[in-house]
Amino acid sequence: MTYAFDPELAAVIPLLPVVDLDDLASTRTMQAELLTQLAGPDGETDVDVRDVRVPGPEGAPDVLLRIFSPKGHRPGESAPLPAIYDIHGGGFVLGSIDIDDQRNKELSAGIGAVVVSVEYRLAPEYPFPAPLEDCYAGLVWLADHADELGVDASRIALFGISAGGGLAAGLAQLARDRGGPALAFQYLGVPEVDDRLETQSMRTFVDTPLWSRPRAIFSWDAYLGAGRRGTDEVSPYAAPARATDLTGLPPAYVSAMEFDPLRDESIAYALALLAAGISVELHLFPGTFHGSGLVATAEVSKREAAEGLAVLRKALRV
Repeated sequence: MTYAFDPELAAVIPLLPVVDLDDLASTRTMQAELLTQLAGPDGETDVDVRDVRVPGPEGAPDVLLRIFSPKGHRPGESAPLPAIYDIHGGGFVLGSIDIDDQRNKELSAGIGAVVVSVEYRLAPEYPFPAPLEDCYAGLVWLADHADELGVDASRIALFGISAGGGLAAGLAQLARDRGGPALAFQYLGVPEVDDRLETQSMRTFVDTPLWSRPRAIFSWDAYLGAGRRGTDEVSPYAAPARATDLTGLPPAYVSAMEFDPLRDESIAYALALLAAGISVELHLFPGTFHGSGLVATAEVSKREAAEGLAVLRKALRV
């Protein structure tokens, strides 16, 4: 199929990595090696970074969190900062706590926030609810240790893109229903929220870059377990678009890319939040595809990144 991609993006598409989910082990290894190559040497930054292991869900291993704090922030001495709880993407089957390091440094320094990133277990080895429960355990620890981290517990935002956005949406529902940490905001970038795969964009975009209908099928089958996708037994905490009650959730920002299989479910979820009385900002970026923000030099990607910072600053009152 032919797509009217933004010219700056179209020029780079042939250079993008091929995501082979049929050989998951090799793809995970390739991704880890690529992250190591891109990391470069450690140097002076405006952000302090440290790792901490915190109690995981009952009967499960501890959860690794990575904490990014603006340099010079001293809990108990400096004014409390807002917090951003980052959940990485990767179709529920790829990615690690390392994948968002550069962006989290930029968020921490650019907004003046403590960013906490969570390493959740991956499917298919650990299907739902394990990844979401890991995310919940990390969020509870963040809220419970707000004073120790120098965080204002009334200004905690969830941040996720793709599967991370889907996990963030599910986590917001779970925190509400469990009476868990209060959340000020949810940033849902191109969120993966609907296992039914019935939208027009999901049915049409079978060969788009980085993400496509076949990859979405693999992703949901891995996350939910074989034979569960599209059935009545799927929990709204796994597929947030299935929720029938979205009241009481935090305000949201939702982004969608024009030629992304997830486009229509992202828009539909934003509209469902709005219908439930939740304040929502929705932005569809033209000429884009899933993950096109990786082409950071493109003008549309620069607008997307700048808007993300502006949205979070406003939501977190900084």
